[in-house]
Amino acid sequence: MKPTIKIDFVSDVACPWCAVGLGNLNHAIAHLGDKASFEVHFRPFELNPNMPESGQDAIEHLKQKYGLSESQIKANQANIRLKAREAGFEFHSEGRKHVYNTFDAHRLLYWAAEEYGLNEQAALKKELLTTYFCLSVHFNEHQSLLDAVDRAALNRGRATDVLNSDSFSQAVRDEERTYIDLGITAVPSIIIDSQYLLQGAQPPDVFINAFEKVLTGHE
Repeated sequence: MKPTIKIDFVSDVACPWCAVGLGNLNHAIAHLGDKASFEVHFRPFELNPNMPESGQDAIEHLKQKYGLSESQIKANQANIRLKAREAGFEFHSEGRKHVYNTFDAHRLLYWAAEEYGLNEQAALKKELLTTYFCLSVHFNEHQSLLDAVDRAALNRGRATDVLNSDSFSQAVRDEERTYIDLGITAVPSIIIDSQYLLQGAQPPDVFINAFEKVLTGHE
C-alpha cells in the first residue's frame, strides 16, 4: 500500500500566488502519484479580514497596502499572469479590478470538506480561484460563488443555505486562529506531513523534494 502524505494548504482565494502555488503543488503530486497518496486539506486565511463586503479597487488597495506605484502594480500583475499560466490558471488579461472579502468563500470550502470530502473541496477551491482571478465577475455576489459551486458539481441549493446563514462561521474562525497561533502570517503556507513548512508559490521541484524526504522517512 502506498504511504499517504498529508498536506495542509493554508491560503486565501484572494491571493494570486496561492493559485500559482496550488497549480505547482498539483504538478508535483501528479509527478509522484505512483509512489504516494496525497491528502490535501485547504485551510482558511484571510489576507484582508476587515475588507467590507463591497471590496475595494485593486490598484488603490495595493497602493495603500504595499506603497507601490500603479506602474509597479501592473508590472507585478503581468508577471503573476505568466506564472499562473505555467501553473494552469489563465488569469484575466487586465488583472483583477477589485479586492473582495473572502469569508463566505472560506465557509463554502469548509462546507465542501465537511459534507462531501477533500476531493470536492479541492474542486471548489480551484473554481473559486478561477472566479476571483480568471473571470470578470463580482466576487462579492452570491451568484458568482454559486456558479463556482455549480462548476465544482456540488449542491447549489445547499450552498445557498450556507451563504444565507452563519453556518461554519465559527469553525472557519477557529481554523484561522489555529494557523495564526502557529505563526502563519503569509500565504500560501504549505505544511507537509506536519514536518515541513513551505511558504510562497514554490516551483514543483521544491514540493517534489519535500515529498521525497517524507517518503524516505516512511521506509
